[in-house]
Amino acid sequence: MTEDHQTEDETNGTPFDAAVQSVQDAVSSRRGFLAGSAAAGLGALTFGTSGVAAQQSNGNGDPKGNSDGKANENAVSDVDVLNYALTLEHLEDAFYQHNLKSLGGYYSLETIVTADMLDHLPYVAREPIYGHLTDIGEHEAAHVDTIVSVIEQLGGTPVEKAEYEFGTMKANNPSAFYKTAMALENTGVQAYLGALSLIDDPDLQTAAGTIATVEARHASYLNHLNGADPFPNAFDEPKSMDEVLEIASQFIV
Repeated sequence: MTEDHQTEDETNGTPFDAAVQSVQDAVSSRRGFLAGSAAAGLGALTFGTSGVAAQQSNGNGDPKGNSDGKANENAVSDVDVLNYALTLEHLEDAFYQHNLKSLGGYYSLETIVTADMLDHLPYVAREPIYGHLTDIGEHEAAHVDTIVSVIEQLGGTPVEKAEYEFGTMKANNPSAFYKTAMALENTGVQAYLGALSLIDDPDLQTAAGTIATVEARHASYLNHLNGADPFPNAFDEPKSMDEVLEIASQFIV
């Protein structure tokens, strides 16, 4: 794989640009995400991905959703929520594998740490960045493995990895990589915040919370590398499944 030269203008207007710009807006000006067009059928992951939602109980033997025993047609099971999280983790995992040579991808250490956007930092401060980004990629891979294992233990079927387009192939100018990484990590934080209340099992809620805090650290670090405020707000804004999947769909072929 070669690092073919592309100018900044050659990637303008692609779907990933809209997603990246929406996150930059949210981080810098506290506006919400501006979602683009959704991939056909991706919204179906919001409900019914496991096929077991109807069997999920609210603890009283009634279908999850209503206390009067009537099933809520929009109720989601814990497996559904885990598959939703897995959809995002697949996306993040693929992104770092796609882009970092240390994980089998595109950009070398030298290309990443000599990016123009980091010129204000001395090289001794830039050199550890590649290792930190590799750590983040390995975290996302670990999240995928763990969520797949839990879904299978619960009797569900893990959602498969899709095909992705990140638009980050820019020789000696990996600013698109940094911007897209920031977009994905901030989306991950808001996704987990929005999903936590949908999980019934307290142990699974805690487990999801431990991933959410790590995603927040990732987001803060990527915000910093992009020159944005690492922690712009006193409170993070949760996003619904529909909102997050619409954002994620912009990276899915």
